[in-house]
Amino acid sequence: MRCWRRRAAAACLLVALSAALALRSPAEHRRPLRFAPGGLKVALFADLHYGENAWTDWGPAQDAGSDRVMAAVLDAEKPDFVVYLGDLVTANNLGIPNASLYWDRAISATRCSGIPWATVFGNHDDMPFEWPSDWFSPAGVPPVHCPPPSMSVSDCSFRGTPRLELMASEINGDGLSYSSNGPQDLWPSVSNYALQVLSHKQDDPAMLMYFLDSGGGSYPQVISSAQVHWFQRQSQFLNPNGRIPEIIFWHIPSTAYAKVAPKAKSEIIKPCVGSINKEDVQPQEAEWGMMDALVKRASVKAVFVGHNHGLDWCCPYEKLWLCFARHTGHGGYGSWPRGARIVQIAEEPFSIQSWIRMENGTKHSDVTLSS
Repeated sequence: MRCWRRRAAAACLLVALSAALALRSPAEHRRPLRFAPGGLKVALFADLHYGENAWTDWGPAQDAGSDRVMAAVLDAEKPDFVVYLGDLVTANNLGIPNASLYWDRAISATRCSGIPWATVFGNHDDMPFEWPSDWFSPAGVPPVHCPPPSMSVSDCSFRGTPRLELMASEINGDGLSYSSNGPQDLWPSVSNYALQVLSHKQDDPAMLMYFLDSGGGSYPQVISSAQVHWFQRQSQFLNPNGRIPEIIFWHIPSTAYAKVAPKAKSEIIKPCVGSINKEDVQPQEAEWGMMDALVKRASVKAVFVGHNHGLDWCCPYEKLWLCFARHTGHGGYGSWPRGARIVQIAEEPFSIQSWIRMENGTKHSDVTLSS
């Protein structure tokens, strides 16, 4: 993609600026999100897995395939906003010290289309490098030659790129990224933040979107009790009377998904709606109260996750919906056709419709999540 190549040429400048950008809020550079008279359409890109096996012919071909999927979905749906639902890169397969260039490529289709977006982290995004077995020799793994101590380099290569560095490379002041480092007291859990969507008639919020880091990679696959308390404080501050509808995004499904899941490899029947059900739910390692907090808020309408490539269903849970996206990237496991979940939200009266848009242009699995 030409836009991505142009941005790659500016990589040295971005690296030089990354330290300053890491703690800099992009709010001053971006416009408020707002409903249009026709509503708000959101595309969910999940599990892109850029950078896999880059030393082979297969790896770059998968990245090119992911470029095509996103371009096809953006062209067919023309969304107002994009959410990247984690695992943008496969850091454990990246034999380079800095994954930011692959991260930049993952978001380039949206950026070049002038569409605003937000990201959450997945379990592969900052996972340590795993040495391929065919790199071993009878003498063992060749030694890694580190820079001399006098150089201002903190470590060697293959270290993975920490969440904060990946986020810093994304929030570059162009006003399109709505992502955030989140509160420092939640780090190393980084992508925890809320976005308001204003009414098309006035400057009052008409919907709230919450983004949470479900862990994995450099730390356990959980949404911690600290994150739950943050959500409770934030939602009480932004929406004290529960008047404003709320939707939630994170990467790894909660244990609640396993409770409502259709039996793996069985037909998806109502009230669940979807097209692929090829595996068991692989949930977070533990449940620390997040689902209890959501269920207690009637304003929460739906939760959207990725992670399981062989699932794309939505199922009701208590008074809200639990939805998988659709495996978008050609990287990652599974040979199922690629696509993206689309979420169409109407402001007045508030409603949420969703469907899957495939790489080949077809559309299926229409479902009403709120009306």
